[in-house]
Amino acid sequence: MAKWTIIVAGGAGFLGSHLCDSLLAEGHAVICLDNLITGDVDNINHLISNPNFKYLKQDIVAPLIIEGHVDYVLNFASPASPIDYLKHPIETMKVGSLGTLNMLELAREKKATFLMASTSEVYGDPLEHPQKEDYWGNVNPIGPRSVYDEAKRFSEAIVMAHHRTYGMDTKIVRIFNTYGPRMRKDDGRAIPTLIMQALNNEPMTVFGDGSQTRSFCYVSDLITGIYRLMHSDTNLPINLGNPNEMTLVELAKTIQQMIGSKNEIVYEPLPENDPKVRRPDITRAQKLLGWRPQTSLQEGLKATVEWFKNSKSYAENKRMG
Repeated sequence: MAKWTIIVAGGAGFLGSHLCDSLLAEGHAVICLDNLITGDVDNINHLISNPNFKYLKQDIVAPLIIEGHVDYVLNFASPASPIDYLKHPIETMKVGSLGTLNMLELAREKKATFLMASTSEVYGDPLEHPQKEDYWGNVNPIGPRSVYDEAKRFSEAIVMAHHRTYGMDTKIVRIFNTYGPRMRKDDGRAIPTLIMQALNNEPMTVFGDGSQTRSFCYVSDLITGIYRLMHSDTNLPINLGNPNEMTLVELAKTIQQMIGSKNEIVYEPLPENDPKVRRPDITRAQKLLGWRPQTSLQEGLKATVEWFKNSKSYAENKRMG
């Protein structure tokens, strides 16, 4: 018999599917909700035969009814890459507002713990570095990225309103750049883009002069942190990410070297409001969760490159080539 019943909204996405894997491995029952706007059933096909797993094609912006007892509601439903949320701006704002409200009300009805997947983007183009959880951010509320940034900031506000008003047990995880298998090759984020360009012998694209920094956390480390947050008694937002910072040019050269590619690095105009720096202060996660990432960039990139090499899209490109 399953330990807990856990709803994972956005469970067919990159992070959501890894979370479903981990929860099932721990012996829990998982109800996966996803409308597949950016998720992919290929990410969860291996789980369909598991008797503790149930998939429902569901847009959480629409009202929904879940029968039976639920212990946790985990909301990971949202486009998350710039390409996706700029393509689906209204859907992004709806899932961050109406969708979050629907999931909160479901958790309240079930007397379940609620966990919100927020983002480092709530800090905007930060004037504080590294970013602590008590930093309020520097966000352009009407810029192109605001559809995602402000949707997540609203999500955090309504989660805290439910916690204060109804005494709900709520958690907020602010996720910094995370990578690993199951990322979409065309989602526009740095690591999948650079890996696919290197594998296909294409010029490797860096925006601006490449001096902007990011810190990259391997997906298994992030999932471990989320699981610990679920078990914790804190209701404060928690940064989860890797504090090891590097420039995007350094990242491109690291991937070049790993794949053995000689592709040139080309520089494109910097997108509007693109953050110049991004690095989490994980002091709170270390203190309250006993968590810090364990996977080196070399180790994580190696696993990610291997996954892309074995992916259907890469195999098809090789055949066509």
